[in-house]
Amino acid sequence: MLGVTAVEHVCSTGEGRHRLDVNDMATGSTLAVSAAIIGNFVVMCSKFVAYWVTGSGAMLSEGIHSAADVLNQSLILLGLWLSSRTADAERPYGYHGDRFIWSLISAVGVFFLGCGVTAYHAIHSIMVPPVVTASIWAYVVLGVSLLIEGAVFLIALRAFLQACGDRPKFRFFFREADPPQVAVLLEDGVAVTGIMLAAVAIALTNVTGEPIWDSIGALLIALLLGGVAAILVAQNRRLLLGTAVPPRVRESVLRVLKEHPSVEAVFDFKSRMLSVDSYRVKMEVEFDGRAIARKMEDLLREAYPTIDSYEQFATFCESFAEQVIDALGDEIDLLEEEIRAKVPQIQHVDIEAD
Repeated sequence: MLGVTAVEHVCSTGEGRHRLDVNDMATGSTLAVSAAIIGNFVVMCSKFVAYWVTGSGAMLSEGIHSAADVLNQSLILLGLWLSSRTADAERPYGYHGDRFIWSLISAVGVFFLGCGVTAYHAIHSIMVPPVVTASIWAYVVLGVSLLIEGAVFLIALRAFLQACGDRPKFRFFFREADPPQVAVLLEDGVAVTGIMLAAVAIALTNVTGEPIWDSIGALLIALLLGGVAAILVAQNRRLLLGTAVPPRVRESVLRVLKEHPSVEAVFDFKSRMLSVDSYRVKMEVEFDGRAIARKMEDLLREAYPTIDSYEQFATFCESFAEQVIDALGDEIDLLEEEIRAKVPQIQHVDIEAD
């Protein structure tokens, strides 16, 4: 239960004093995903050609890695498109969950297709060492891939930083960032790291003549993909189950309620993130009857002298009761408008008079 004292306490912090602007996360996510798909497709083709020339297990792992990225990021793009559909009678709160569902499917794909297949091939290569042929083309492909993947990673990083703003980046990454955006950022980051691992593994194999280094490189790439998959599954699971809005948002809503003259106390505050840029909040509000009565003082002054009988008094009470209800409804509407103005991400506000 949150009384006025509690409201004052949570609103006394520095966070939430300023208006919370909506970041266009969907646009940033779509741009990052589209760039990643194009870049990874080009890189995937070049890596498989390099594997065909060199026979390197690390290069094959990188090719599988890029193929998994193309497939998974295509699923993410599908989820972004499906989640942008307008709310209707069947889904009155919209289709925001589609981006989490398809991001989760993508994360599972990263684990099984990216991590699983790559790990299987790496272990098989350790048991049955392949013949790795030294070729300048392997390094050329890795160098070009690094440039492309690096550029795609910078696009994803820029979109992430723009969405983050001045908020703590670590907390934003794990608690508030758009899952498709996080997926692309992680996958592109691992892609850059994987290219460097593959280059080192191939170089060590060529220098030492021991193919075990190539297999170790492939296994490390698989472990990186497994770590990415675990993070993405955990994040999308949290959002699908439903999570409360960030503390700064809660504080901003409570500040609006505290500063409103007709609010005495707030009870049973609940919230849920429908999407990273769409929230729903619900609360029970105890209104100050005296404050509402003061707004109707002119009506009382005008009607009081005309009451000469019980019938007139009864008629006045009926009319006055209706106008009190209307006044209470106006107060609720005003609160909802003020909350949405303070936190535009809150698209659904449910206020119950206690």
